[in-house]
Amino acid sequence: MRKINEIFHSIQGEGCRAGVPSVFIRFSGCNLKCGFCDTRHEEGKLMNDEEIINEIKKYPASQIVLTGGEPSLFIDEDFVSKIKNSTGLPITIETNGTTVLPKGIDWVTVSPKSGMQERGDACVKVEHANELKVVDVGQDLEPYFQLKCVGNDTVMLLQPCYVEDQTEREKNTRRTIRRVMSDPRWRLSLQTHRFLNIK
Repeated sequence: MRKINEIFHSIQGEGCRAGVPSVFIRFSGCNLKCGFCDTRHEEGKLMNDEEIINEIKKYPASQIVLTGGEPSLFIDEDFVSKIKNSTGLPITIETNGTTVLPKGIDWVTVSPKSGMQERGDACVKVEHANELKVVDVGQDLEPYFQLKCVGNDTVMLLQPCYVEDQTEREKNTRRTIRRVMSDPRWRLSLQTHRFLNIK
């Protein structure tokens, strides 16, 4: 049994795969506590793998996104294999990178959280990230390029920190744009689902 916060059908809103119709499996629970987290970990229900697969099959999609919380705490190679074999869809994951991932995941987004860039490889267990998505809170960005999961082909994404206050939100966005413009190793990532007012 796995504690699932929600399974829903939407458009991937962030990163390199933004715009892709997706089924999201949001797990409850995480090993970190980030102030900007949008998951209510106390919510969710226990589901077995068959129930999860049946829910996924209700929706037309191009990919399955494992998210959370921290999804890597709740999945294994058997789960990934069952999902892929039952749906035929590629599996992507958004992870904080602190846990080793099972085999079979097709696209890995590592989103390092507060303090991880200072601690470096000591807290990163993922071997390779297809994309590294960093929430910009004004921190030093250089250490992210030293993380062991970052390779020559890793896309480096910098994303403004979303806050409810519109003035602060605009300030955050302007800062992130300036940082990307001044260092072209980064690419701007926006939470397009927020602009579209979809989940």
